Amino acid sequence: MKRRTLAAALAAGALLAACGKESTAPSAAGGDSAAGSTPVTLEAIESGAKGFSVGSAMSARVVYVFFDAQCPHCAALWTAARPLKSQARFVWIPVGLLGDKSFAQGAAILHAGDPAATMDQHEASIQQGGIAAMGVPDAQKDVVRQNTQLFTRFGFGGVPVVVGKNAQNGQIVTVEGSLPTA
Repeated sequence: MKRRTLAAALAAGALLAACGKESTAPSAAGGDSAAGSTPVTLEAIESGAKGFSVGSAMSARVVYVFFDAQCPHCAALWTAARPLKSQARFVWIPVGLLGDKSFAQGAAILHAGDPAATMDQHEASIQQGGIAAMGVPDAQKDVVRQNTQLFTRFGFGGVPVVVGKNAQNGQIVTVEGSLPTA
């Protein structure tokens, strides 16, 4: 069951195209990112990124998702991951790759009393530009900037990025952007 949960989450992310400066091939494991980048580790994500959790709070299976609030592929992944919430804890980490609106909306989602409900509202209105993000404290925007810096240090180029641990061998599994589906 563990392997199936992570595989489904990673497959959901893999079937989507990436948003960002460029679409890059996914890494099979952490540390295979761009040369000279920071190795992708769960510890680095846990200590350096701030996001919000949805799903089973007590689950040993944790899946980290770097997303941009303006990315339609990230919105599709949010929807695709919904059935898996009972089997894993998903930590959604906002980054700002697609402009200032990304920073503001990501910060607004983090700042909300119920980030998951705000994300639902945002994704439901993404075709109309998403949620309004006025009056968000600069400190929350700084959190999104810090997440973006970590994302960049890992060598990622596009969102969504899904990071988790293979339950069988303990290896870090990273799926960035899209995979060929044929």
